[in-house]
Amino acid sequence: MTTQQQQVAPTIAELEDQERRLVFDRFTYEDAWELGSLLVGLAREHRAPVAIDIHRGGQQLFHAALPGSTPDNDVWIVRKRRVAERYAASSYLVGCRFRAKGTTFENSSRLDPDAYAAHGGSFPIRLEHAGVIGAVTVSGLPQVDDHRLVVAALEQFLGRPREPLAPSAD
Repeated sequence: MTTQQQQVAPTIAELEDQERRLVFDRFTYEDAWELGSLLVGLAREHRAPVAIDIHRGGQQLFHAALPGSTPDNDVWIVRKRRVAERYAASSYLVGCRFRAKGTTFENSSRLDPDAYAAHGGSFPIRLEHAGVIGAVTVSGLPQVDDHRLVVAALEQFLGRPREPLAPSAD
């Protein structure tokens, strides 16, 4: 990803395309471990101070907290995951859809903002013939960067073309 691409947030159409492309044919415990480990590797490569979580069917299958992350990141993970699971869409896409309507998730969703956050970083785990069964979530970076980190890992894991992440600043 170039610096210019980093500054431009993805459009709703681009986010919806990600949702269509990043679909699993299966998702096992081993897949959760491999995807979570891939995310840890990408985060370390970019010195990202994040917490990472993968849930399926109400069960936490993977969790990691990297240096610089805080307990607050775990709270954000829960709030963002609830949005992805409830709306069957990435938490970033949900927030963008509300903003496109001239409002905010907090003002219009009628959901408790202490329990739900439509901020980037949680992406639904969608099975081809079963729908959304869980979510992979990252917290610790600006919301668009949390989203991009998850998408980059999913694209790599699923073998879909991906844009490289921007190099970390030293």
